[in-house]
Amino acid sequence: MIKEVTNETKTRMEHTVEDFRKKLVSIRTGRASTGLLDNIHVEYYGSPMPLNQVATVHAVDAALLTVQPFDPSMIGPIEKAIRTSDLGINPSNDGKLIRLPIPPLTEERRKQMVKSIHELAEEHKTAVRNIRRDQNDKLKKALKDKLISEDEEKGGLDQVQKLTDQFIGTIADLGKHKEDEIMKV
Repeated sequence: MIKEVTNETKTRMEHTVEDFRKKLVSIRTGRASTGLLDNIHVEYYGSPMPLNQVATVHAVDAALLTVQPFDPSMIGPIEKAIRTSDLGINPSNDGKLIRLPIPPLTEERRKQMVKSIHELAEEHKTAVRNIRRDQNDKLKKALKDKLISEDEEKGGLDQVQKLTDQFIGTIADLGKHKEDEIMKV
């Protein structure tokens, strides 16, 4: 019972950290990365599709991304989707290829992004704490139903707390690393 709870706790917390990693990738730093466009969806024949499923995205150099649609008629909707995103990038196209020059970040924009990283990290830390609460409730219920002893419950609660501390530390480290990356000029 204890092993099941700790394994489930670890799996759920790993998913939370992985989600945090994916969201951090889409936050732009001072250089071009194809991950910047991961959260952009384009209207394709009436349904929203991820950009990477309707076009090829390349990082040509540190300051330029290119997007080449599979279907040339999609160039307008792709450009519009990029323009309306909150990335602050102004696309230009030549009819076949969309160029995305990545401008250097201003100090104000950097601070804004760091603030959003803190908010994102706090959301994910809260998610980890909610997982801890759920798992602790399972252990307490198992004790109440006499499926485990008090000692087993205490050991299980300790293991869940150790996992919680570990994953919250991981989230904090990832957030700090991304913050350092953004603030580096």
